[in-house]
Amino acid sequence: MSDSKTTIFELDQWLNLQSKIERIELAPFGMSERALYLLREDALIEEASGNKLRKLLPNLKVAAQAGIKRIVTFGGAFSNHIAATAAAGKRFGFETFGIIRGRELVSNYQENPTLRKASDCGMNLLFISRTEYKNRHDPIYLSQLNERFAPCIIIPEGGSNEVAIEGVTKMVGLLPQKFKVLCTPIGTGGTMAGLLNGAYQGQQIWGFSALKGIDFESQLRQYGHGISRRVFDEYHFGGYAKANNELIEFINNFKVRTGIPLDPIYTGKMMYGLMDLLKKKPSIKSDEILAIHTGGLQGILGFNQSNKDLIKIF
Repeated sequence: MSDSKTTIFELDQWLNLQSKIERIELAPFGMSERALYLLREDALIEEASGNKLRKLLPNLKVAAQAGIKRIVTFGGAFSNHIAATAAAGKRFGFETFGIIRGRELVSNYQENPTLRKASDCGMNLLFISRTEYKNRHDPIYLSQLNERFAPCIIIPEGGSNEVAIEGVTKMVGLLPQKFKVLCTPIGTGGTMAGLLNGAYQGQQIWGFSALKGIDFESQLRQYGHGISRRVFDEYHFGGYAKANNELIEFINNFKVRTGIPLDPIYTGKMMYGLMDLLKKKPSIKSDEILAIHTGGLQGILGFNQSNKDLIKIF
């Protein structure tokens, strides 16, 4: 595995073999004789797990096939995508640049576990103002970045672009068709878009929004024509990266009862919402549900740093 093309190709095949599904008994959660299933995408590769890796791989393949060795992307202070891109860059031999929201982080980024690890992986961190960061989708701004870092591939915040969506769609094709419902957290919407495109007729896709006030139903309308979908927007706990004692207690109890860690940004909210839904509607056939653990566990360190180590996972 001497070059990035071979390494990326072989890793893609390895992921397809290693992805595991676990049965979660619901009796410890007050629902006797019921169970659901969890796709453990968090357990694939520690440094770049879950949907971030699934979405990154197709982009890295495009870069490798074009002979491009430089990746430019965007993210906030505790971004899972920034952490995964940095780790993947180190592993596969790409030079990575992370454009980070918040110029004030320049002087103390080493105190931030996500940015420190990204830097240790060799990522070049470029801190810009929050005002400039708002231009991250602007074609003129992106053209300027492309000229500045050429030759490069620019990957959007969160890693969700059409190439990335194809990576998630390919994953869906490997899942057992016995599951009638696939569940995912929603951040940028890329993972749910891929699930919609890969689902078979009669299957449902449920998304649990981690953000407040985003119209994901309209945003995802172009994907998965004819596929039934639901977006649950009542389990965001105040918005992106926000949590309360109820969510934290649920995450800690889930780890004790199942041995599976959840992050407070995405999967914790999804599993809380899914459990709440199953309790309220006993008629739902829980054993036909496959929830997708999208990883993001690296974000727990940053969350605990700001919240007095409330999540007891490691």
